[in-house]
Amino acid sequence: MSSLAVAEPPASRAPSRSPARSPALSPASGPSPCAGERRRNASDAGAELGAVQDTQLRSVDLSHVIKLLEDSHSKDLEKEQLRTLKKVVKHFENGFPLKDLAQIIEIVNLCAEKMNEQEAFTEPLCELIKLCGLPFQKKKLSDEVSYSVTVSKSIAQLGYLMRVPSSRVKIQICKCIVSFYNMELPRKLLSGYQPTSANYKIQMAELGGLAETLVLSLALVENQLTEKLWVLKALQHLSSSGVNCRLMMKAQAASRLCLYLNGVDPSGQLVFRSSEILWNLLENTSKDEVVKQLSSLECVHALKEVFVDLLRNGFRHCDRQLQNDLLVIATLVAGNPAAPMIESGFAKLLIVLATFAEVRIPNPLVKGIKLTYSYEDFEMKKLLFNVIGVLSKDPCAVQLLSENDVMPALLCYVKPNQKPGFHDWSAAQYEELQLHAIAILASVAPLLVDKYLSCQANTLLLVFLEWCIGQDPFFGQGNSFHGTGGRGNKLAQMRYSLRVLRSVVSLYDDAVNLNLSDQGAIIELLDILKYAVKRSKEKEDAILLEIQADILFLLSALCENDLHRKELFSYEGVDILIPFIQMDPKKLYSGLGHNCLLFTALDCLWSCVIGCYIAEDYFLEKQGIFLLLDLLASKQKNLYNIILGILVEFCDNPKTTSHISTWRGEKDQTAAPLLIQLWREEELELGVKRDRYGRIVDMKSPIAGSFHKEQEVIPMPANCPSFAIMEISENIRAKIYSLLCKLGFENLPGLSAKDFVTLPIIRHYIDFKVREVWNELCAELKEEARPVTSDEEALKVISQVSEDPGRMVAALQTEVLESQHHQDLQEEEKTYTKIRAIHKQREIVNKSWENFLTRTSNYEALKKAKRLQEKSIEASRSKLKTQAGAVHSTDIKGLSTTVGSGRLVTVESTPPQLVGGPLAVRDFALRKPL
Repeated sequence: MSSLAVAEPPASRAPSRSPARSPALSPASGPSPCAGERRRNASDAGAELGAVQDTQLRSVDLSHVIKLLEDSHSKDLEKEQLRTLKKVVKHFENGFPLKDLAQIIEIVNLCAEKMNEQEAFTEPLCELIKLCGLPFQKKKLSDEVSYSVTVSKSIAQLGYLMRVPSSRVKIQICKCIVSFYNMELPRKLLSGYQPTSANYKIQMAELGGLAETLVLSLALVENQLTEKLWVLKALQHLSSSGVNCRLMMKAQAASRLCLYLNGVDPSGQLVFRSSEILWNLLENTSKDEVVKQLSSLECVHALKEVFVDLLRNGFRHCDRQLQNDLLVIATLVAGNPAAPMIESGFAKLLIVLATFAEVRIPNPLVKGIKLTYSYEDFEMKKLLFNVIGVLSKDPCAVQLLSENDVMPALLCYVKPNQKPGFHDWSAAQYEELQLHAIAILASVAPLLVDKYLSCQANTLLLVFLEWCIGQDPFFGQGNSFHGTGGRGNKLAQMRYSLRVLRSVVSLYDDAVNLNLSDQGAIIELLDILKYAVKRSKEKEDAILLEIQADILFLLSALCENDLHRKELFSYEGVDILIPFIQMDPKKLYSGLGHNCLLFTALDCLWSCVIGCYIAEDYFLEKQGIFLLLDLLASKQKNLYNIILGILVEFCDNPKTTSHISTWRGEKDQTAAPLLIQLWREEELELGVKRDRYGRIVDMKSPIAGSFHKEQEVIPMPANCPSFAIMEISENIRAKIYSLLCKLGFENLPGLSAKDFVTLPIIRHYIDFKVREVWNELCAELKEEARPVTSDEEALKVISQVSEDPGRMVAALQTEVLESQHHQDLQEEEKTYTKIRAIHKQREIVNKSWENFLTRTSNYEALKKAKRLQEKSIEASRSKLKTQAGAVHSTDIKGLSTTVGSGRLVTVESTPPQLVGGPLAVRDFALRKPL
């Protein structure tokens, strides 16, 4: 029977020896007469060896092997089957060809079936599985693609073989899978065959879903530690791929692995490998999905128990690292509101661990736990602070934070580090913990306001901020995330302390703000702001801009609705605000935070200056209204609303309107044209219908935008504002109307014809808005019920009357346009008259030039011109002859030119006898009388 299964060639043993021992390939003992002959002999021997191996490979009849294994009628075949399997293993000791892999896997499955009855098949089965770990053999490059389906199914069968009740087989399967990632070439390569690529098996394992099957097989080895560790090792390798991680998540890998964390394992590999796989799942799949699987009560309990065990009993470096890894996973789970962190007691344990070193209050939860000052414990301390920040987002955890002295523990860090080795932490470590604690305090303080006030946190923070701007020698390390920009200075401490104040002040709690103001916060904040502005002039960066914005926000919140605090702010505060309003608009797009700084400066102006006449008058003296209008004219659309709101509020001061009227922008632009231009831009964006001249088109809804018209009528309670009312606060038209009402609609300087067309619309804005409200009211009544006859008539009359302003404004706009058209025609006629005069003058000049040329070139023409000139002179003389009048000749003697001469004046000299000759003294007045 053996001869039918494997045809063994007679000369099969000789070539099977190692090529190194072959006489043809072994080095000669003496000098070789011909090196070329020796190389030819070696190559001939290698070719003969490959040919014999190929013959041997073709001689294996796997179909007969399968048939032999399927024959189970006789028990006497067992020895023959085992011997045949041994020969198959020997035959394929260098790897399976891809073309035979399907039959090999069928043989493996038959062996697995026989193992249930005969344990003798364990050995060949393990050997065959072991050979699956070797690279598969291919003849052509395309074989990898051609056999991909077969190979993926074959590798998937390895996972299904985990059901075989044999520890040895299960371990061998895991070893085989691990070998996919540590591929080693066989000692011999079959002639005509090449090994598949290194990642081929890994790709086929992904395609066949091996990882999912292996996760499900964990249930089969739940009580077998060795086998479980091998399965986890295989999964650890498989989880390096995103495809495998997604397959594992389908089999609930995260929750299964978490439940094994607290299993008994003296070696510690169980926790290590499980946590490593969980990390890979978090990195390669959806983090939310992993956290969701870990959020069951059983998983949280398992995490807690293994964490506490490592905390109490772990002393090695790797134990501390593993402890921190689990703490990170626990932090992610705590971020899920559905996770039972509080119910399991894990949240309380973590909070106590984070604070027990600072508050030093005995607690049974931390009994026997000693915090060292190693790097791993330093990392754990930061992670515990981070857990507090995560738990602060859960309203259910607020009571735990209050009961376990989180506030006093965090406030311990709101003070300068007096010595470099504080609490045995290095200076850099203490600074990092300090900044982290203050950052977490910003999240916790708004939740624990009573604790915040009882611990006098405002006082501590103000004293700490005073130290930040002081001259004490301190050089921040700036190594941590929170220490960004704080190297060599105290800016990081200042930044996070201001964040804490901002978080509590933004609650607008009267007790907090009063306590802060009583501590002199306004004056100190102004000093800090001046310090930050001075530093920003030296070097401007995002952190300094953030500090300035936070201070301005704090001042806004403190001074709002409090006249006394505004007076404290007034002079010094206005001097600081003016440069912010003068900011170059180009800086708003720098990305450093100038836009946020400008917004907070304008908000601070609104809250700290408006309402206090002392501050308002000083702002006006500093030409603040001019600066606001300059900023408005710079076309920063996102600033329109707040600037116009400030101007409207300022107009309550009677001095403001004169400042607005006096302002002049580029090209001598006044405030009124600027406001009207902004109105037109706003209407264009809202989609309000206007004709090409800017006139009203829709008489029923003259100022309604396209979005407003598309809204369906929804009946609403009386205390809920309708869309027409809400729209007032959502755009700038109401503010422009209010400003122009303050300035007046008559005698506005600098308006164009287009402005005059738009101005009536603005003037009747309230009338149009009333019309919109009535339209909504009528529509709601039609939706809810039919009004009675008298009400219906009243609504109809109101609707007709409310249309009158629209018609009146349209008529006025038409009149303005006609007047402008008539004025344009008059201007055009004046222009044409001027043009005609210019052309006529040019014709006269041209004709004069032609006459001049004619007189110059034609003597007869010159004589004719002379006669005409004489005749003209003669005609111009008076006909009445005077008695003693002298007659002057018009001829110029000695003139030899052929053109008309210019004006000639002949002066007759005084007779010499009167002046005494040419050498006589001219100064008659100084002469002495004879």
